[in-house]
Amino acid sequence: MRFLTAGESHGPQLTTIVEGLPAGMPLTSDDINQELASRQKGYGRGKRMQIEKDQATIAGGVRHGYTLGSPLALVVENNDWKHWTKIMGIEPIEESEADEIKRKVTRPRPGHADLVGGIKYGHRDMRNVLERSSARETTVRVAAGAVAKKMLDLLGIKITAHVVEIGGVQANPADYNNIEELKNRTEQSPVRCFDEKAEVKMMEAIDEAKKNGDSIGGVVEVVVEGMPPGVGSYVHYDRKLDAKLAAAMVSINAFKGVEFGLGFEMARKPGSQVHDEIIWDDENGYVRKTNRLGGFEGGMSTGMPIIVKGVMKPIPTLYKPLQSVDIDTKEPFTASIERSDSCAVPAASVVAEAVIAWELASSITDQFSSDRFDVLKQLVDEHRIYARTF
Repeated sequence: MRFLTAGESHGPQLTTIVEGLPAGMPLTSDDINQELASRQKGYGRGKRMQIEKDQATIAGGVRHGYTLGSPLALVVENNDWKHWTKIMGIEPIEESEADEIKRKVTRPRPGHADLVGGIKYGHRDMRNVLERSSARETTVRVAAGAVAKKMLDLLGIKITAHVVEIGGVQANPADYNNIEELKNRTEQSPVRCFDEKAEVKMMEAIDEAKKNGDSIGGVVEVVVEGMPPGVGSYVHYDRKLDAKLAAAMVSINAFKGVEFGLGFEMARKPGSQVHDEIIWDDENGYVRKTNRLGGFEGGMSTGMPIIVKGVMKPIPTLYKPLQSVDIDTKEPFTASIERSDSCAVPAASVVAEAVIAWELASSITDQFSSDRFDVLKQLVDEHRIYARTF
């Protein structure tokens, strides 16, 4: 499985082409649009979320509610495009009109891709960079992830994400019985947090940041239950599943770190308090007494819940702008302000869930025959039985 995305933040639409889906898998627009709606929620979001009501159109690859095995085309139109047709128009313009184009960006914003992207591609108007480097692109990554989540769900694999820290406010470990309880509680939370007391403090921290013209980051956690053991590889570095998940997590805009299980805390503990002892019984097969390694050994899933955290830095677009330098005049200026959020951590947890779901689904289709969904499901079910009785 693979996918490509195309489109700019204020362009006419965002598009993704998904390739490698098995034929015969149930899929509707509703499966995708409920995930897009979740991405737009969250305390601390900016005005863009009031403008865009993201809805995906399936433009190819599905017939009568089932995938065909051919590439899946998904389109999300930008409702704000009507205000940007001259600024972001597709057709060439006369040289005399170039100076009349508004919103030209020559002052790169610290923390963004503006300056380095301009240097890389030679763009003197760095709007050519920021329009694509914008987190708006994650809209169609969430759409692709929704397709992956649908596949995982049909294979008995459940996934959800929640917020464990915002602006230094840490939630207590979520005490839940199953992943559905975690999902239901956090989806009702404005900051997607299980801890109700921490939730209030997180919102207060977001309000304070907004009041000060600042932004704050945080930590999200993705939890996966039902992943069969042995998916991934210890043989080749680029086929290790945890490595793929780590790469997916830091591919999200503003994400700068990843942890599995105990994460960096492992560096401060002896091995006896890090590794997970193995037990076996007739009903469950091989399980671990603990899950400190977050569901991985040797680059492969163990069958235990996968626990992966990602850290998001504060959004670099501030209403209290930082100093920058105009690339035309080389004079110092305060950086330009684009419409932005004071905190996007709750929304980013939805993106994290999507990119992790994608890598898990992709690794399953790599490992098992996947031209037909019914065959794929049968093989995964048989593998679970084999692993339990090994």
